[in-house]
Amino acid sequence: MFFRIMTTGLRKIAPLLAAAMIVAAPLYAQENAPVDPEPVIETAPPGASDAEIAARIRDIFAEIDSLQGVQASVASGVVTLSGETQTADAAARAEAIAARINGVVTVENRIERDVSVSTRLTPAAGQAETFFRDAVRSLPLLLLALAAFAAIAAFGWGLSTWRWLWRRITPNPFIAELAASTFRGLFFIFGAVAALSLLDATALLGAFLGAAGVIGLAVGFAVRDTIENYIASIMLSLRQPFRPNDHVVIDDKEGRVIRLTSRATILMTLDGNHLRIPNATVFKAIILNYTRNPERRFDFQLGVDADDDPIAAIETGVEAMKALDFVLKDPPPMGFIKAVGDSNIVIFFAGWVDQRKADFAKSRSLALTAAKDALEDAGFALPEPIYRLRFDEKAPPILKETAAAAVTETKPEEKAEKRERAAASKAQDVAPDTHLEEKVEEERREEPQGDLLSPTAPVE
Repeated sequence: MFFRIMTTGLRKIAPLLAAAMIVAAPLYAQENAPVDPEPVIETAPPGASDAEIAARIRDIFAEIDSLQGVQASVASGVVTLSGETQTADAAARAEAIAARINGVVTVENRIERDVSVSTRLTPAAGQAETFFRDAVRSLPLLLLALAAFAAIAAFGWGLSTWRWLWRRITPNPFIAELAASTFRGLFFIFGAVAALSLLDATALLGAFLGAAGVIGLAVGFAVRDTIENYIASIMLSLRQPFRPNDHVVIDDKEGRVIRLTSRATILMTLDGNHLRIPNATVFKAIILNYTRNPERRFDFQLGVDADDDPIAAIETGVEAMKALDFVLKDPPPMGFIKAVGDSNIVIFFAGWVDQRKADFAKSRSLALTAAKDALEDAGFALPEPIYRLRFDEKAPPILKETAAAAVTETKPEEKAEKRERAAASKAQDVAPDTHLEEKVEEERREEPQGDLLSPTAPVE
């Protein structure tokens, strides 16, 4: 059984092994093929004498500028090199050339380096002269390359400044600016490629782009927070979580939205100060928008005595809130028992107001006052915290009298005064305070540019 399984397995993998051997055979042959030595420089005729070998070496050295100061002598096939060269590489090159001559047994290298100042300056002057001569000869081509680069870059720059074109392509101003900048950068690169192609220096462009890629990667790690903030600005401009002048809470920061820029969201706090929040923080934050829905619910809690009827207290407080003009009838005010304490029953009251017609804080304050006065007028006690004090029999009498006075319940005011106060509360102005909204609109008019909030963009 085992032999059968092994035979079947070998039959299946045999074609794969054969194919692998066919592919690997040329590679193995290539790797193990003998490496041809450097070609031998033949002398004429073959088997020449030492003099002919020396003459051949001197003829070769005479054609090479860096080896013209090298002398060669040959004895019994041994070549002795002497003289001076400017660099050690030139001396090594002379030795390598002499060793390749047919009939040479070995090479004795006695070449010294020439360190004289005049010898060093002459080649440098020649190279400088050659450089300037080539530069003058290449000047027309260089001017043509610069003209091509300038024309292509100017064309891209001109198109990128047509704001109406980019606004037509994308209605979002931030995306339009980003597209224009990208288009301008692409044409700059196209111009550089065209100029370097005319100069036959495309290899320089490859090296430049490689270095730019490495530098860009390093800079990307260094400014990753800035890049994150930039991307968050794009996302916020595409899907806007608020409109200008919206009353929002971003995490624990509250205020009205002035504008959304490419870096930060600017709020005006409720006390009139400017607050800049990075867009990366805004994009990841929990945002509470009070303006999206004009109807807003207020709530408060009141406690009645444990001996009172809580259902009757709820009805009394709710009827008092219904009598207020600024409290919406739909949905109607409501109340329920929140908790039962040691000495009182806590009742939760809630009502709705239209923030376009009534100020939220004023409405809540007046509704709380109206419910409290109604409960007291109906005979419900709003107990205060009660503390039990225990005194020793030997305590001074004055301390006992003070303690007794401290636990004495405070008498409520006259019902007529409460009715007058309730009537005054109903007549009090609850109109919304628009001062902060007007300040925001004034600042938006002063600096209309740079705002990414658009009324046509979708709102999350």
